[in-house]
Amino acid sequence: MEILTIFVIFSTVFVAVLAFSGGNESVRMRLETLRGESQAAKTEEEEYLPFTQRLLMPIMRVPVQQMARLMPTQMLDGVKERLILAGEPMSLNGYLTLQFISILGFTGMPILLFMSSGALSLTKIGVILGFVIVGFMLPQMWLKSRVTARQTAIIRSLPDAFDLITTCVEAGLGLDAALSRVAEKVEGPFADELTRTLRDIVLGKQRSLALKELGDRTGVPDLVTFVNAVIQAERMGSSVGTVLRVQADQLRVRRRQRAEEQAYKAPVKMIFPLILCIFPTLFIVILGPAVITIMNDFPGG
Repeated sequence: MEILTIFVIFSTVFVAVLAFSGGNESVRMRLETLRGESQAAKTEEEEYLPFTQRLLMPIMRVPVQQMARLMPTQMLDGVKERLILAGEPMSLNGYLTLQFISILGFTGMPILLFMSSGALSLTKIGVILGFVIVGFMLPQMWLKSRVTARQTAIIRSLPDAFDLITTCVEAGLGLDAALSRVAEKVEGPFADELTRTLRDIVLGKQRSLALKELGDRTGVPDLVTFVNAVIQAERMGSSVGTVLRVQADQLRVRRRQRAEEQAYKAPVKMIFPLILCIFPTLFIVILGPAVITIMNDFPGG
């Protein structure tokens, strides 16, 4: 119990020190002034925020910043890349805040349970560390599922979208106009990415660079192949319509191959439900009456 009390006191003091040593406020205000930010306008914007956000966000900001400094650079880069692949559902600071809250929540539950059970043991410490790992991994699992779901939606929409792009280009439209038409007709994350790419092109970015960033933001191999083929065709002076036709045909072939792959996997996936759920029920229905008859015929057996 004494060790637990020391741990709680140390954690409280540590968080308090982080909160009060969050950087020089005057330096931050001068930097904002040099960037042209208006402190009065910022204050007016903060007045419209809910009270919980105005209270909790400043408290959570400093521990999250300290946690970001302690994390390896490669891990932060990986988190940034996964956030981009997931469609940027939140900022990096927002994700780190979510992870920090998850760790605190899963760590606080076993500590509260063990506070009334006496001194800490190795088993209890192991349980607390296990909850810490769970709290750290849950946001990563959620982010990974977001990335997988978004990429799956993009893959499903690519064949029809590429057929429409090919038809528009062969009908005489330019590539930008064809992409704009597809962005209007297709729904989902691929249409959002196309809209963002077209906006970048309108703002002055080179088409090849904008298309390359489109492939990097999605991380879908089929889309990256399409982008590379279009960029190579523009550089070599080849017909973009021919390249689009070939890419659309290949996407339809890959879609059929993925469907066949899922069909071949279905019997393997059905084995475990059959063994665990259906076969025991069949055995009970088939062998149950025979067992009851045998027990009635041989009551003393």
